Amino acid sequence: MTTASSTAVPTLIGSVQRALRLLEAVGTHRDGAPAKQLAREAGLPLPTAYHLLRTLTHEGYLRRENGVFLFGAAAENLTAAPGVRGRSRPASVADSLGHWRDVIGAPVYCAVYCDGEIDLIAVADAPDTPAVEEWASFRETAHAHAIGQCLLAQLDERAREDHLDRHPVRPLTRYSVRDRATLLERLRTLRRGEPVIERQEYALGTVCAAIPVTAGATIAAMAISVPLDREDRLLPAVEQLRGEVASLLRSFVFSISI
Repeated sequence: MTTASSTAVPTLIGSVQRALRLLEAVGTHRDGAPAKQLAREAGLPLPTAYHLLRTLTHEGYLRRENGVFLFGAAAENLTAAPGVRGRSRPASVADSLGHWRDVIGAPVYCAVYCDGEIDLIAVADAPDTPAVEEWASFRETAHAHAIGQCLLAQLDERAREDHLDRHPVRPLTRYSVRDRATLLERLRTLRRGEPVIERQEYALGTVCAAIPVTAGATIAAMAISVPLDREDRLLPAVEQLRGEVASLLRSFVFSISI
């Protein structure tokens, strides 16, 4: 005889199933994949995927690098041998960026200059405040976006010239800096610590501002972006970001590991 308990349908948690579909999608891409692609492959609406990806990143199961999602330390710990798992998950740059995104109401970016290259280490955005889509490699187009210009401005002359030798200046939009000499003059005229403003030089319809971040010997910068029709929010928002970053640095909580 079949009993009621043997035929009962198990209680399933839909949000858990959706998160697992996203993790499975991430696992099929060795070099990571962007949110839109993962949402499509998991069969999820993009806003739902964004919320789940943010949660999985916050919990350490995913990490976001250069606009794509990859497995994080927590996911790797699931298959790690006993005794080699991380004992705790420290506060990460991504956690701080997520907080600032919510406070400021704009996507927040963090990048460092490491081994001669621009490394976008974390981005925090949301469905209603999406990050700028990386349609041309951020690493190769530092001259055209605010965070890249901010990092280049912090280099010494030799390092800056070396970078531009390897990644020549080329206009991406009709608003982009046109040539190397113009870019170098712009960088030389920046006052120490002031925000770097970029208007539609990387992406049409978007304005960005970046600030340098002092983190030991690390050359770092943080940035925000807003749509062109909300440009009046840019300077107040970047000043708010500067205050948030300064407050956290003073507390000695914020650190960047290369």
